[in-house]
Amino acid sequence: STTGTSGGYYFSFYNSAGDVTYTNDDGGEYSVTWTSGSGNFVAGKGWNPGSAQDVTFTADYQPDGNSYLSVYGWTTDPLVEYYIMEDFGTYNPASSLTYKGSLTSDGSSYDVYEGQRVNEPSIDGTATFNQYWSIRADSRTSGTVTTANHFNAWASLGMQMGAFNYQILSTEGYESSGTSTVTVGSGGSSSGGGGRGGTTTTSAPSGGSTGSSGSCSALYGQCGGTGWVGATCCSSGTCQESNSYYSQCLD
Repeated sequence: STTGTSGGYYFSFYNSAGDVTYTNDDGGEYSVTWTSGSGNFVAGKGWNPGSAQDVTFTADYQPDGNSYLSVYGWTTDPLVEYYIMEDFGTYNPASSLTYKGSLTSDGSSYDVYEGQRVNEPSIDGTATFNQYWSIRADSRTSGTVTTANHFNAWASLGMQMGAFNYQILSTEGYESSGTSTVTVGSGGSSSGGGGRGGTTTTSAPSGGSTGSSGSCSALYGQCGGTGWVGATCCSSGTCQESNSYYSQCLD
């Protein structure tokens, strides 16, 4: 794999095999072209480390076959690979995953899934680790992803994350072909809750998290962590540290 910085953004390009061309363009833009028969690749621009931020993106995404367009990243301790999938090609990975619940954010519902990878490549070498997925019902190729809504919903479903490693707006393909030109940016941090449509999960009471009271974060909202500039109090529950990068309002 190849990693580095370009245009003020972190980039990552992993290619297991096949004919894949990745190009770093200006700023947060990148392009990738792949041909039929290519193995698995994951490519994109973003940040290292990532955060519970609002990720903006626009994409000219033209897959032919198995491909994903996602906010993609990793955490450590625990080691987790995660996807907030905004669009995909011909294959929805849900059939191979365990359904956990659902949430609503940024104008659409998302189904939440968990999976496990055994002795597979990771940022820590060959390892066994969990995958967390939010799969958007109304696919799109541009918009804002309020990642805090997903991280909060996952936590409420018992899907714990660790310290953020890299986070990119990724194009991924497997045994497929296509082209993808993506521009990514950040809209800043969010406390989740009622932001940009709020979040509800199947394990939450009816109505779920309905936003903050005053300047404090709502239940399941972020309330602290390294680099966090939002609210540090909770309108419901208490602020509990998950790791040095992420504290959350919990019962």
